[in-house]
Amino acid sequence: MSLQGKTVLFFAGPLYEDLELWYPKIRLEEEGARTVVAGIGEKTYNGKRGYPVTVDTQVTDLSSSDYDGLVIPGGFAPDQLRRFEKVLQLTREIYQAGKPVAFICHAGWVPISARIVKGKRATSVRAIKDDMENAGVLWEDSPVVVDGNLISSRTPADLPQFCRALIRALEGGPHD
Repeated sequence: MSLQGKTVLFFAGPLYEDLELWYPKIRLEEEGARTVVAGIGEKTYNGKRGYPVTVDTQVTDLSSSDYDGLVIPGGFAPDQLRRFEKVLQLTREIYQAGKPVAFICHAGWVPISARIVKGKRATSVRAIKDDMENAGVLWEDSPVVVDGNLISSRTPADLPQFCRALIRALEGGPHD
């Protein structure tokens, strides 16, 4: 229960990657964290593989100061999420507060649009490697890349390393 008293925000949108939302959510809850899933208008979203998530709230109703970290799952959802200024604002504010911002697979699109990745080391699914590099990311092909309070991974296969790095960051452990 190393994360007792911590609250972590998750973004959800249409066709999110099921495992990239549920695996970290369950792992963080196992460690005692409270998780909050926020949507961009709808109450329920189906994942790419058909697993639904019912959101707890909408991004428009949130304040970044209420959260100890942010997880952005991949799938097709990040392409929708990055179009909402409130999503980008929350991402920027959590990052600027020095709190962990964790993103996986296609979720790199959100920090790109929030303009927080230039000059930072990160990874993503290979399909958006060019997008990451064009945004100024020093892209690495690694299961997890931690640069300060940014935590990134490539695909669901990297979820064990992703979650370990996220838990360590939320515990206040070493960033790199």
